[in-house]
Amino acid sequence: MEPLRIHQGLVCPLDRTNVDTDQIIPKQFLKRIERSGFGQFLFYNWRFDDNGNPNPDFVINAPQYKGASILVAGENFGCGSSREHAPWAVQDFGFKVIIAPSYADIFKNNCVKNGILAIQASEEQVQAIMEKAQSEGYSLTVNLEDQVVSDKDGFEIRFDIAPYPKEMLLNGWDEIGVTLTYEDKIKEYELARA
Repeated sequence: MEPLRIHQGLVCPLDRTNVDTDQIIPKQFLKRIERSGFGQFLFYNWRFDDNGNPNPDFVINAPQYKGASILVAGENFGCGSSREHAPWAVQDFGFKVIIAPSYADIFKNNCVKNGILAIQASEEQVQAIMEKAQSEGYSLTVNLEDQVVSDKDGFEIRFDIAPYPKEMLLNGWDEIGVTLTYEDKIKEYELARA
């Protein structure tokens, strides 16, 4: 995984609440065993019509949000089943940061394990960002080290994150990466045990 310290990106507003993991990545696409390739199926039932054509009314399909890397969504994002495929799809599509008022715990934890920063902000802050994101080219700078989200016009919010997930994201570690930071001690133990 890549370290996430400061990220600047285009914002896409998904003004929906209770977006569950089956909406994020529908069940028929869970047959793959690798982590990559799920982005093409992100929000599939909303992004495409019954014939597989892009739905022009779905926000992510709007040309002004092409290449967005920050997703802003309503409360309870990622609810539903615990499928890890959901953050795989979000990450593979190109989103590095999600901002929402609340998340399902398992989804939020799976985001960290896959290099996505899931920021919790107030309803008012999220709505302010959604309104600003109606303007073409609206971007935010997310500074994980200082725990601040800001734009070029002076808008700023601070966010909380526990030390362990912050360290994982700052260093680009998954759980195996964290274990490997103790590699010398593991080797030392194994040598002593032999």
